[in-house]
Amino acid sequence: MQALNASRTPLSWAQDFVRKNGHGFLISVVVAVAAQFLSEHYGAPAMLMALLLGIAFHFLAEEDTGSCKAGIDFTARTVLRFGVALLGARISVELMVGLGPQLIAVVITGVILTILFGLLGARLLGRGWRFGVLTGGSVAICGASAAMALSAILPKNEHSERNLIFTVLSVTVLSTVAMIAYPILTETFDFDDQISGVFLGGTIHDVAQVVGAGFSVSDEAGEVATMVKLIRVAMLAPVVLVISALVRRYAEFSEDEGKRPPILPMFVVGFLIFATLNSLGFIPEFISSAMASLSRWALLVSIAAVGMKTSLKRILDVGGQAIALIVAETVFIAVLVLAGVYLVHF
Repeated sequence: MQALNASRTPLSWAQDFVRKNGHGFLISVVVAVAAQFLSEHYGAPAMLMALLLGIAFHFLAEEDTGSCKAGIDFTARTVLRFGVALLGARISVELMVGLGPQLIAVVITGVILTILFGLLGARLLGRGWRFGVLTGGSVAICGASAAMALSAILPKNEHSERNLIFTVLSVTVLSTVAMIAYPILTETFDFDDQISGVFLGGTIHDVAQVVGAGFSVSDEAGEVATMVKLIRVAMLAPVVLVISALVRRYAEFSEDEGKRPPILPMFVVGFLIFATLNSLGFIPEFISSAMASLSRWALLVSIAAVGMKTSLKRILDVGGQAIALIVAETVFIAVLVLAGVYLVHF
């Protein structure tokens, strides 16, 4: 048998891979394309549309559904990590240093304290520590992308997929609400363009909504908001590394929860490599833009697959306390960043 396996050609391995995973992957791509179409024509967030459409096709990921389940699992796991790694191509130190050390400190402090607030809130509400890390990290860093990256390194239990879907759904909806409401707040409080940009970029969860909100105020506010948001995205790698190390050191594992995460997850290695290369100017602008677009599509396809893996009934079982926690985290980071901006400027 070993000799037979050794004699197999790369083409035969590729054929087996496509035969096993192709159906589930292609279905996820079709759902992602449909979500993008709805987003472009009706203004709905693409991530939200991919998630909801994916949930509608949950029956394809059930155990007895034939040839789709393996491909959906592959897409939700491997394609997700590929997309997160490519996010590093969006990071450039040069773009961030112009913001100034004080405002950068405000943003980084907001990320760290929001995650700690999520852990504390989860404990007070009787939720597990995994849920506090997942919701706090997604609110603090970059919404759905952070939620999926953190989920990949947290030990699994029977609620893992449900909590991930709930978190992605919640942060996407809250980001959309913030994209509409926060620019109105900046006008009400008569913020200048820089303060508006820092507030919007430091508080709204998803990148697309940050860009939309920032440029709805002014071009300068949009540019500052995007830079601030990229600082939060850059925090993804160190946060995942720290949490992965703490999980390996302190979390208790059982056979049901799966293996311990690696000390240095490969998708984080990829993220750091791409961020370093881009910061050093080794990635041309057109390639960086192409990688960012590929990352967005990979995350969109993977979130469609994640949606297929979880039933709507399980999401509804999450409870009101979970909703209260993620809303509280959203309000917490907004107040914290706003207070920090005022301390810096006034």
